[in-house]
Amino acid sequence: MGSDSDMPIVAEARNVLEAFGIPFAATIRSAHRTPQDVGLIVADGEVRGCQVFIAAAGMAAHLAGAVAALTVKPVIAIPLTSTKETAVNGLDALLSSVQMPTGIPVATVAINGAANAAYLAIAILALQDPSLNQALREHRVKLESKTREKAKALKAAGWPD
Repeated sequence: MGSDSDMPIVAEARNVLEAFGIPFAATIRSAHRTPQDVGLIVADGEVRGCQVFIAAAGMAAHLAGAVAALTVKPVIAIPLTSTKETAVNGLDALLSSVQMPTGIPVATVAINGAANAAYLAIAILALQDPSLNQALREHRVKLESKTREKAKALKAAGWPD
């Protein structure tokens, strides 16, 4: 992540990864303030067997792009709203993440969409891991069941069909 102020949002990704038993590492690096460290982190991650990188940043949000420039592994961006008062409310980070040059892709989730970044990383990992694939399928069944229960509760509360 680009700053310690990003931790509350990124914690949502951490929670999902932990729930699925996915090992991960986290650090704070800036594409602009510590660009040399970004390269070291990517190289270390690849040596340690990292299969997917998740990068969270606000404002210019170049962290995911900087990571993607240094690896051929999948990179997922979490564009973040800034802690500073701005009129763009995370749109700047979103656009910086999705407007990557051809050949250096960055998958991008919604603004502050850290949980979905983790689910996307899990889906990528599940392509090669049958047990993880099954766990992800079971999770989807639970989501479906919760939605159906909420629909029943809505109907029971008298809302028309």
